[in-house]
Amino acid sequence: MNSVAAVGAVLAALLPAASAEAGTRPQAWTGTWATAQHASYDPGTSEVTVRIPVHVSAGGTSVRIRLTNEFTDQPVTIGHATVGRRADGSSVSGPRDLTFGGKAAVTIPAHGQAASDGLRIPVAARGDLVVSLYFPGRLTHVSQHWMGLQTVYWTPDGGGDHAGDAGGGAFTKTDSTFPFLTGVDVRGGRARGSVVALGDSITDGAASTSDANRRWPDYLAARLSACTSTAGVLNEGISGNRITAGTDGNPSALDRLRRDVLSQPGARTVILFEGVNDLSWGGATGDQVIAGMKEIARRAHARGLRVIGATVVPYRGWGDYWTEAKEADRQKVNAFVRDDGVFDGYADFDKAVRDPDDATRYAAAFDSGDHLHPNDDGMKAFADAVDLAGLGVARDCPSARVRFSPHRPSLPTGRATEITATVTNTGPRAVTRVTTGLRLPHGWTAEAEGPTRTNSLVPGGSCTVTWRVTPSAGTAWGPYDIGVSTSFRQGGRTRHDTDTVTADVTPVPSAVNPPYRTYTTAEDAQYAQNGDQFAIWAGGQDLAGWKDEKAAIHVPDAVPASGSVTARVVEQTGSGPSAKAGIAVADDLTAPDKGGYAVLTMSRSYGVEFMTDSDGDGKLDTWAGGGASYHPAWLRLTRDGTAYTAYASADGTTWRRIGTATVPSAAGGLDAGMVASAVNLDHPDQTTTAVFDSFSTAD
Repeated sequence: MNSVAAVGAVLAALLPAASAEAGTRPQAWTGTWATAQHASYDPGTSEVTVRIPVHVSAGGTSVRIRLTNEFTDQPVTIGHATVGRRADGSSVSGPRDLTFGGKAAVTIPAHGQAASDGLRIPVAARGDLVVSLYFPGRLTHVSQHWMGLQTVYWTPDGGGDHAGDAGGGAFTKTDSTFPFLTGVDVRGGRARGSVVALGDSITDGAASTSDANRRWPDYLAARLSACTSTAGVLNEGISGNRITAGTDGNPSALDRLRRDVLSQPGARTVILFEGVNDLSWGGATGDQVIAGMKEIARRAHARGLRVIGATVVPYRGWGDYWTEAKEADRQKVNAFVRDDGVFDGYADFDKAVRDPDDATRYAAAFDSGDHLHPNDDGMKAFADAVDLAGLGVARDCPSARVRFSPHRPSLPTGRATEITATVTNTGPRAVTRVTTGLRLPHGWTAEAEGPTRTNSLVPGGSCTVTWRVTPSAGTAWGPYDIGVSTSFRQGGRTRHDTDTVTADVTPVPSAVNPPYRTYTTAEDAQYAQNGDQFAIWAGGQDLAGWKDEKAAIHVPDAVPASGSVTARVVEQTGSGPSAKAGIAVADDLTAPDKGGYAVLTMSRSYGVEFMTDSDGDGKLDTWAGGGASYHPAWLRLTRDGTAYTAYASADGTTWRRIGTATVPSAAGGLDAGMVASAVNLDHPDQTTTAVFDSFSTAD
């Protein structure tokens, strides 16, 4: 069979079976992972292999992959393809060869698609697979889904065929787009169909944590996986997508409906979550969005799919797009979704994340910060707003759901903090013997403030348990996952549900230990040390300028005539845009009026700032820097006599030179330290908090 005939064979495998059309019998294949390919680019490379990790939803006993070349005008050849369970990073446990119409290689014509033959291999629900594709010769283009939020691994140009490698050593380049791969299907598992999430950047996962699978379809898949018969969840989100119009490389939801929804293997239900781009910046009216939603529902119903509408989320504060007239259109669309009856059900995503005191805005707990895209907790809230029974595909799902609050607790070291878990019965019948417990990092303690067991919960009923959680002594500051689990009796069986949140262990003022000392010319200064971690709380109107008001943790005489000082600023919070935190060297950090300093800091307004006093009068003489601020930030000052050079790095490996200055007045053995200032002349009474997790000097 030649490559064209092979393509014909695999294209036949892509056609939806009669059950997707009429709902008469189960599909042989069910989609477990998908992404919407929508653009292409020329990579300018040859003889390369790509390795694509995918986090599947439903499991099975056999697997196949689907590839697309739809957005190109040239054929592409895959010379070798494999799939296997992910081991770690770019490594694969037992990669297995895939075939296409019985052949190892396949050429996909321009605008074409291909599906591999089935391969018998166990696929765990919500597990990680790795698909590897080798491209012989010149790779003229890459068809892609550009916002993958997943590290994808490539060999360098000319790297050759490494699709069959178990190790990942050959894959030295990375990006975060999904190339060519548009779907992974399974059969032989508990899935009885798939749910397709048709959406824009919010569904695509924008602002959720990369490489963590925290998009709302991922959370929905986690909920469905606990059902006796489950479903695959397919993420068909494209950033910037609209219902009413499309662009080159981003076709409208109406234009891509057949490809991205109706032709999905085993598709039973579509959740339509679109409209915010149409209304905010797309120029569409509420009536136009409603008309598009009706057309999508009509076409999906004609193919035998259920359609769940999702309300449009608030977006006030996202750029300058919000107006009262557009808000009225949003409310009109949402009233249609909730009340018109066109859909088979609805998910009230608007209600799930809106501010209870201002319905035009996100609640702070769910806002990523841009006032349109949710954070991880907002993604979870969307998934929780979906009625599993209403999807019409999964059966016997757990009725009770447990969720933490607050969504990201702050736990000061050495102190007990209240964390509450709420169990809600979302099912039609009472559940009994509800028991709730915590999962904490080793050595932490928790004391429940009431009973952790409830005899019965009626439909719609809830119960709460509050614990006072204390991190163990000496716990490093930073994020930690804590979990809660609940067990309950439902229909004569014991069922379970879990939730996990990230808690931040935060510093509280404490003593610093020798050789470190503290000094301040700023108000309200406090300090803390926890091993190699340091914190400074400080006010101050300036740093290394006309006032030189700062707080410092420093080491006297730490920098010799030739040497360096390096620190990492983890974060800085709590003050205005000019607040600064970083490192400083001086003849005497406790006598700023004597001058002779070099200071390297990070601020929100000015990015990296390298400041020096060359003549020793205590006033700023030279400045270099700029760019955007970022955290964590590695900062380094090197000294060669009276010449000082400043560097900054986002990863501690690749350093950017900021500037060099001669400081004759700083010529002796220098004090070196970590410094912070609120620079609060225009923000009176504010203090800043700066956290460092490393500080060192070297000859």
